[in-house]
Amino acid sequence: MTDNTSRKPPLVLVDGSSYLYRAYYALPPLTNSRGEATGAVYGVLNMLRKLVDEYQPELMAVVFDAKGKTFRDEIFEHYKAHRPPMPEDLASQTEPLKQVIEASGFPLLCTAGVEADDVIGTLAVQAAAEGRDVLISTGDKDMAQLVNSHITLINTMSNTVLDRDAVVDKFGIPPERIIDYLALVGDSADNIPGVPKVGPKTAVKWLNQYGSLDGIIAHAGEIKGKVGDKLRTHLEQLQLSRELATIRCDVPLALGPADLQRRPPDTDALAAWFQRLEFKTWLAQLDGAAPDGPPAAPPPKARYDTLLTQAQFDNWLARLEVAPLIALDTETTSLDYMRAELVGLSFAVTPHEAAYLPVAHDYPGAPGQLSREAVLARLRPLLEDPDKPKVGHNLKYDMSVLARHGITLRGVAHDTMLESYVLNSTGSRHDMDTLARKHLGHDTISFETIAGKGTRQLTFNQIDLDTAGPYAAEDADVTLRLHQTLWPRLKAAASLEKLYRELEMPLVPVLSRMERHGVLVDGAALRRLSGELAQEMSEIEARAHEAAGRPFNLASPKQIQEILFNQLGLPVLQKTPKGQPSTSEAALQELAADHPIARLILEHRTLAKLKSTYSDRLPERIDPVTGRVHTSYHQAVAATGRLSSAEPNLQNIPIRGAAGRRIRQAFIAPPGHKLIAADYSQIELRIMAHLSEDPGLLEAFAAGHDIHRATAAEIFEVAPEAVTAEQRRSAKAINFGLIYGMSAFGLARQLNVERSAAQEYMDRYFARYPGTKDYMDRTREAARKQGYVETLFGRRLYLPDIRARQQARRQYAERAAINAPMQGSAADIIKRAMIRTDAWLRDAALPARMIMQVHDELVLEVPVDELDTTVAGLREVMQQAATLAVPLEVDIGVGDNWDEAH
Repeated sequence: MTDNTSRKPPLVLVDGSSYLYRAYYALPPLTNSRGEATGAVYGVLNMLRKLVDEYQPELMAVVFDAKGKTFRDEIFEHYKAHRPPMPEDLASQTEPLKQVIEASGFPLLCTAGVEADDVIGTLAVQAAAEGRDVLISTGDKDMAQLVNSHITLINTMSNTVLDRDAVVDKFGIPPERIIDYLALVGDSADNIPGVPKVGPKTAVKWLNQYGSLDGIIAHAGEIKGKVGDKLRTHLEQLQLSRELATIRCDVPLALGPADLQRRPPDTDALAAWFQRLEFKTWLAQLDGAAPDGPPAAPPPKARYDTLLTQAQFDNWLARLEVAPLIALDTETTSLDYMRAELVGLSFAVTPHEAAYLPVAHDYPGAPGQLSREAVLARLRPLLEDPDKPKVGHNLKYDMSVLARHGITLRGVAHDTMLESYVLNSTGSRHDMDTLARKHLGHDTISFETIAGKGTRQLTFNQIDLDTAGPYAAEDADVTLRLHQTLWPRLKAAASLEKLYRELEMPLVPVLSRMERHGVLVDGAALRRLSGELAQEMSEIEARAHEAAGRPFNLASPKQIQEILFNQLGLPVLQKTPKGQPSTSEAALQELAADHPIARLILEHRTLAKLKSTYSDRLPERIDPVTGRVHTSYHQAVAATGRLSSAEPNLQNIPIRGAAGRRIRQAFIAPPGHKLIAADYSQIELRIMAHLSEDPGLLEAFAAGHDIHRATAAEIFEVAPEAVTAEQRRSAKAINFGLIYGMSAFGLARQLNVERSAAQEYMDRYFARYPGTKDYMDRTREAARKQGYVETLFGRRLYLPDIRARQQARRQYAERAAINAPMQGSAADIIKRAMIRTDAWLRDAALPARMIMQVHDELVLEVPVDELDTTVAGLREVMQQAATLAVPLEVDIGVGDNWDEAH
């Protein structure tokens, strides 16, 4: 098990007093119709909502200063003596704010005798001692003294994160020297004396020279000049300053970190407060409307350049060469990366400023542009430099486009689409327009606005530069700004940052190479198959017409409904949401056992889908240049982390059935080559054994037993060699059904047995494998508490409906909570295998190529004379992609086509 599996969910601590003042001074003076001030309440609640949306914490507290004096006032009567009283219109908002916070479900703490900083410090240190990461949301620099490997500061207003390295970068000293630093420089706001004339530079210089405040005091006599005199004069008060600056981390508290669970909001109380404060949109949101709020300050005006001259290009190239990070985007003639021609490139290195470099706009009257060949020749060293970090949105596409023009894009450091996806795969869509609206409050220029729609839509080379320039430059600018917003949030969650850096980003070039290489498909064989399928469908249609007693359209649900339920009087086993008899696949499957016409309709549907989706369409997708089919693998679609395939989808070709096998037979190896299909064996069951630590499952896998036969032997209480085929089939349904959170009712339907029998099977299973039941119960409870589950590698899978009031939605989320860690971990393992396989093939200079990834399977194209070497090496690489408590097993087949190899 990796370290990530034992990491506890983070604790988020909010410096409520800091939030209060920041909100008050950041927003205009808002009031309701009664003249009551509301701006601070609105601002703080808005920041809290944004914080929760970004970090999805399970444990959280908002901490305010309590009224009255603290221990610091007792040791120094002038502490904070210079602070003006709280403005009256702010003071009037503190009690409403606290009540709104509590009604929102956020734990709120105020502890007499100490400050909010001390409460936060105590909870943070306690949580860190438990091995829990802590995020402190504050604008207070004094909190930097708390930072360590577990404790990080986040400033949501400036989108900055202070971990240990960032503290050193910001202050010039590590977190453990911050108290000494504050004692030296003092704090005029809190009236901490410090040493007169000693500013930040001097303090940092001394601390780095003498190691600590005690070291400075010990060498005070050696420090020359007036500043040395000031130090020696004020030595006695340094200890007082240090004590005042030190955040106490041992405050006796009634609650510990584990007690700070977020609660469901009190919607009635919130509605009453929102009505009084006249937060009309939030009030409407309680009834399902979208959030809104007072208008934000206008963003800085963007400056976008279109580069048409050599001098303009040279100027921007010079900027790119010294930039710490380059936001990059390409504009092309097509979304198909195999056919897209480069029309221009856009760049950004600072927010709200970007440039578009057109190279192939050819509409009538288009101005002169720099030569594409000359531009790419100048850009090549920069684009191919692995030490020049680049950020993009879906950079895999840009990488493939540039590869068509002879450039290998390197230094791919960040991808904002993947940053968003790793942070929360289900939180929103991950396209640029959606993310810009969500995170930047910015509505981007849509492509349809500048290019039109439908058949008359222009390609980018046909769009006027006055229109195309701002659109293209905005893409680079928004990408950079999104990265600056998303990356600090990823860094604040160590497991997610590691997943992003070590899995998702390294996979980008691997997928780009796979896609561009493509897979060889026998178009002639598929066209022959289409004819054969059409003939079979015609024969099935005739038999169905005969069974119905008249012709009808087997593709029409309405006509099927009429024939089955009105004319033939078949029982209605399922209904649609509108109350009509269902003709879905599941409904027809139930009928098919007793009524042959339902089975004929299902057979017709299966063949029709295979014909229209694969045997008809795949030949059309063969690239005229490469002679291969090139799919697109999408990383940011499936919530569990699985890759999806589109244009065409190569992951849904049926494994079972003669027609599915015939389609796979059309995926062929070129002359002198073979296809290798390497498939993880029962990987999700192995992950279940690992996660549940059930001794029975662990023993069965360790011994290399047939897990379904072993389960059948346990459930049916027979010797393994006496297990029948039917018993093994039932055990297999149970093994996989439990992974997907199947109920006794669902299992009964699948096995076609009484519900009581299915329940008995499940009871026996859990009696023989009690660890699985414990794991499921723990997982459901953890999901309810924190709102998400995690894979072995720290991927978070959020479950928005886990606390839903509607039972069906909640139960679905509970089933997902059981399955997601296993399916997500399997997805992570196959991705790790792809990255390692790609590196092994390239490092060893082997001519084998990965050409497909389908669920738990990798397909490679291998020269015949390298077959043995590749098979042996591939097995080893895939088995070492993860270390589980049970062996990872890989089944490998070889053949002239995919079906033979599978």
